[in-house]
Amino acid sequence: MSALIHDGERSDHLVFLLAGELYAVALESIHEIVKVGPITRVPRARADILGVMGVRGRLVTVLDLRRSIQVQDAPIDARSRVLLLQVEEEDVGFLVEEVREVERFTPSQIEPASVLGGIERPYLRGVARRGPEMLVLIDLLPILPGREGSAPNVGGQGLSFSGPGAP
Repeated sequence: MSALIHDGERSDHLVFLLAGELYAVALESIHEIVKVGPITRVPRARADILGVMGVRGRLVTVLDLRRSIQVQDAPIDARSRVLLLQVEEEDVGFLVEEVREVERFTPSQIEPASVLGGIERPYLRGVARRGPEMLVLIDLLPILPGREGSAPNVGGQGLSFSGPGAP
């Protein structure tokens, strides 16, 4: 049975925009959705890490999801939001252009990631049909720094800033 299907019948996903295209992530993976606040840049962090942002007294590492999955950049505006995940006691945020709605998909609406032309990325989970629209289903955990298909490098030591330009 697919990890996307939780009750045997359907699964809830948060639908959002990136580069004008619709994407969705399993709702259970999102801890909270917040407006974008001031972000402090982290020197020598990988290119998709925008920096850190304060959320109710806690520092949150914010990644630009567009850069993480290599789609076109767009400016941050009033519709932009940060999707918060809690990973091993740390909050991590992903910047998206706009949050749309929560959509419930049945198994018949979800196609495997292989329909994306053989593109193999650890974060791709499949494609969901919603009438004439297609939504790319993604998993945010494999995108985290130090995660590339393995356990996240988060916890007591903080996020690992690996990749080009990292210390």
